[in-house]
Amino acid sequence: MRIILDTNILLDYLQHRKGFVAAEQILQECAEYKIEGFVAAHSIPNMFFILRKIYSEEERRDILSSITSFLSVAEINHEMICSALNRKEFNDFEDCLQDECASAIGADFIVTQNIKDYANSRVPAISPDEFIQMLF
Repeated sequence: MRIILDTNILLDYLQHRKGFVAAEQILQECAEYKIEGFVAAHSIPNMFFILRKIYSEEERRDILSSITSFLSVAEINHEMICSALNRKEFNDFEDCLQDECASAIGADFIVTQNIKDYANSRVPAISPDEFIQMLF
């Protein structure tokens, strides 16, 4: 199974937010290579910026390096950005980019806390709790 993790799932884990347990379980499955996990390329700089309030630069580099040791980074290219810019059915451009990345890698699901934001996605969105229930 191939999934892409929305930025909010990784932030749940890294910031110990609501949803931490499910995020941790999903990341564990990815780290053990039971699931092929991806993170969108644009999520990495977004997280690097967001996490600056609680982690030092060195810690952020180490954390994100660790994550990318078992999650593949889904690339974004010119065509994908142009496509996302033209997909007006998405209210949030970043979510549309997630869907573009998910489509490009042939993901089975986008795992996200914001399923409603993906009503028009090409790849089905699933909550972390629903995904965990499906696995076990």
